Amino acid sequence: MVDCNVKNWQGELVGQVTLNLKVAKEESSAHLLHRAVVRHLANARQGNACSKTRAEVRGGGRKPWRQKGTGRARAGSIRSPLWRGGGVIFGPKPRDFSLKMNRKERRLALRTAISSRIEDLIIVKDFIEQFPDPKTKHFTAALTRWGVESRKKVALILLETDNNIYLSVRNLSYVKILRADSLNIYDLLNADKIVMTSEALVKIQEVYND
Repeated sequence: MVDCNVKNWQGELVGQVTLNLKVAKEESSAHLLHRAVVRHLANARQGNACSKTRAEVRGGGRKPWRQKGTGRARAGSIRSPLWRGGGVIFGPKPRDFSLKMNRKERRLALRTAISSRIEDLIIVKDFIEQFPDPKTKHFTAALTRWGVESRKKVALILLETDNNIYLSVRNLSYVKILRADSLNIYDLLNADKIVMTSEALVKIQEVYND
């Protein structure tokens, strides 16, 4: 259980909120987080690279020359892997790279990841009303007021995705918007800073605490 400071839109401290998540034991947490990140990256692979074998390459049905008497090496097909334009012997084929991990382990890893980033966690009051219109410069100015250094990677966790906020940050390559009920461990660990609304924190504790 950790008490976190809450800032307002202007960057002023306005209160505290409690972060109470069940996390993994210290001796096993690193291994758990590693497994969860490897699973996330493996599941993101498409695995649709495909090369043709000699059976799939077009042509080559006729023996190019007779077996004996030409002085050349014997050949049965112009689509042999030894020939230019021939098939590939052990080339890639479509495959599934996905890895399995128990649901309880995944949720435990996610809670542990959030708790491990407590030093980089910035909690602010909901600021949707500050964006009646999309304004990128207003958001970048707010990040500075909240203590985020220029162009640091930011994971912005909201209760609901607001269209004006989305339009305000979509040109900022270093900002990633996440919904509180659909987090992923890679973005949490990859970000330099995590900016989260107090409403999103309540939702996280409601959804992910078993």
